[in-house]
Amino acid sequence: MPIKYVPYIPTPIEGQAVLGNFVRTKRKLIYRGADVIYERILRGMPYYELEKVETIGKNNPSDNLLIHGECISTCAYLKDNNIKVDLVYIDPPFLSGADYAKKIYIRRNPLVSKAIKKAEEELDNKTDNFEEKMYGDIWDKEKYLNWMYENLMAIKAIMSESAVIYLHLDWHIGHYVKVLMDEIFGEDNFRNEIIWCYSTLGRPDDRFAPKHDNIYVYGKNQDSYFNKAGATVAYTQEYIDSHFTDVDENGKKCRKRFDAGKWRTYYPESGMIDNDYWDIPYENSMSKTRVDYATQKPEELLEKIIKASSDKGMIVADFFGGSGVTAAVAHKLERKFVTCDVGVNSIQTIRDRLLCDKASFEIYEIKDGVNLFRNPVQTMSKLVKLIPGLQIDNSLPKFWTGYFVDSKSGKIPVYIQDLKDSSSKIFDIVKLNEIVNEHIPSLEEKYKKVVVYYVDISDISELNDFIKDNNLTGTEIEFRDLKSILALTFEDDYLDYEIVEESSDIFSSKQLVIKKFISDRLKQKIDQFNDKALQQAIEHPENAKIIKLSAEGLEGIEMVSVDCTSSEGEWHADAEIKVEKDNTVTLNGDKSKDGWDGKVPLSENPKRIKVRNILGDETIIIVK
Repeated sequence: MPIKYVPYIPTPIEGQAVLGNFVRTKRKLIYRGADVIYERILRGMPYYELEKVETIGKNNPSDNLLIHGECISTCAYLKDNNIKVDLVYIDPPFLSGADYAKKIYIRRNPLVSKAIKKAEEELDNKTDNFEEKMYGDIWDKEKYLNWMYENLMAIKAIMSESAVIYLHLDWHIGHYVKVLMDEIFGEDNFRNEIIWCYSTLGRPDDRFAPKHDNIYVYGKNQDSYFNKAGATVAYTQEYIDSHFTDVDENGKKCRKRFDAGKWRTYYPESGMIDNDYWDIPYENSMSKTRVDYATQKPEELLEKIIKASSDKGMIVADFFGGSGVTAAVAHKLERKFVTCDVGVNSIQTIRDRLLCDKASFEIYEIKDGVNLFRNPVQTMSKLVKLIPGLQIDNSLPKFWTGYFVDSKSGKIPVYIQDLKDSSSKIFDIVKLNEIVNEHIPSLEEKYKKVVVYYVDISDISELNDFIKDNNLTGTEIEFRDLKSILALTFEDDYLDYEIVEESSDIFSSKQLVIKKFISDRLKQKIDQFNDKALQQAIEHPENAKIIKLSAEGLEGIEMVSVDCTSSEGEWHADAEIKVEKDNTVTLNGDKSKDGWDGKVPLSENPKRIKVRNILGDETIIIVK
C-alpha cells in the first residue's frame, strides 16, 4: 500500500471547455439505495517508498534523477520533497492501437571469435536479431482520457509558477487531449501548437501521407518562461536578399518596418523567432545517438524545445522517459533533469546513454509492490501461464481472465487486476462495487465462488465489510495477492566465472573472466522465435532463419557490472563493460571499437557481479 497520499492541485481551471464523454475519475457507486460519488483524484497521488538503486558519477551536485516508476508516483515524490520543475516534455502513448517492440541482438561469442578467420567474419558480419514486445499502446478511449487527466493534474502540481509543458501526441488522440489541456491549464495559458514534420516512414496510396505530430504547449501561468534567444533562428540568405533592402545611417544593410505604432529597424544577424512548424527528420539507423528504442525522438527536436523554454541550471522533466532523449539533451545543455519510466528496458537504455554522456545522476526505484517482467504488457501475458491451475474459457464474460476447477465448488471464475491500466492498480471499494453489483450478477447461478487477484489494496477490512453489506448473491469472494505470483516472473540466470590475477615486476592486474552464461528465459525466447521461423518455412525448413547459441552462451550477455565496494544495498559500478549490438564494447562509459574478449578489467577484488542479458533481465551474483 502507499505510505500516504500527496494532494494534487485541487481543481482545474474554472470556466473552460470540457469533454463530456468521460467522467474525470469520478465513478458512481450505487448500492442498497445509496447514490455516492467517489472521486479518486481527491484521494491524492499515491506516495510509495523509494529505494536508491545506484549513483552514477562521483557526485550528483545537480540532483539529477532517473526513477523507475509511474508518472503519478514520481510526481508524488517530487511534490512531497518540494521539488519544482521548470520545463516538462512528455511523449506518452498515442492511443495508436499498436504494440511496440525492441529488437534483440545476439552478440558474438568472444571465446571462439579469435579462431574465426577474418575473411569468414566479413562474410558473416550480419548480427542475428529478433523482436521482444516492449509495451502496448492499446487503450479504451475513456480509460486513456482518465489516465491522461490524472497524469496532467499530477504534473501541474509540481510545475514552478513560470513552467511550461510540451505534450507530444498525434492525430489518434491529440484533439481530445487538447481540450483536457485547456481545462487543466486554462485556454489563456495556451502558447503554441507545434507541428513536427518529417518525411520518413511509409506512404499510403489511398490518402495523403500523414507526416507530422502535434506538440501542445501551455504555460502554468501567463508569465511562463520563454527564452527568446533560444527560440531564434538565423535568416536564410534568400530571405536576407529579398527583405533586407534598406540601409541605416552607418551604411549597414537592414530592414525598416512600421510595426506596433513606430518605425523599427531589423538586422540580418539578429535572426527571428522560429515558426510553429518544424521540419526535423527522424534519426536514421546510422545516427550516433540512435539507441534502437521504438519511439525514440531526435535530439534536434528536444534541443529546440529546451533552448526555447528553459535556461542553464533549470530543471527539465520527462515522465515517459523512453529512450532518454530529454535527459540526454538537458544534460548537454547544462540543465538539471528528472525523468522516469515504468519499463525496465527504458530505465536501462536511459542509464547507459547518460553514463556514456558522463552525466551524474541517481537512480531510484518506486517500491509499489510490483516487480515487472521488464514491462506491464509482458507481465500480463506471463501471468496467465504462471498461475497454477488457471484455465482460459472464452464462454466466461470478458471481465474474467479464466477459471480454476475445484472438486467442491466446480468452476471458479478468476479476475486478475490489469497491470497495463495504472489507474486501477490500487484495488479499492469502487472496483469491488463493480465486481459485486455488475460482474458477479452477470455470471450463471452455478458459480458459487470467485477469486480476485490484486496488486495493491486500499483497505482489506473496508472491502470485507462492503461484501457483507452488499453482496446480495452470496457468492464467495476470495482475495489473493498477485505479488506472490509476480515474484515468479524472475528466475536468476547462471554465470560461471573466475578472477584471474596477473603480475610482473612492472605491473599487476586483475580480470573477471566469464566462462559460461545460461539464461532459461533467453533460451525460451529463442526457441519461440525458431519454432515460428520453422512453421513459416515449413516447405523449405533449410531456408528458415534459426538462431543458435554456443555451449558457453556468452552471446546472450549485454552487460557485466562489478561492485567492488559493497555486497549489499546501492549498486556501485566500479568496473563495467557493455557489449554493443555491433559487438564493440563500452568500457566504464567509454565507447571503443574493440570487440569483447570475455573479460572485465578490475582494480580491486569484486564483492558482487551484475549480469544483464540481451532481453534486459539482470541477475546479481554475490562473490563468495
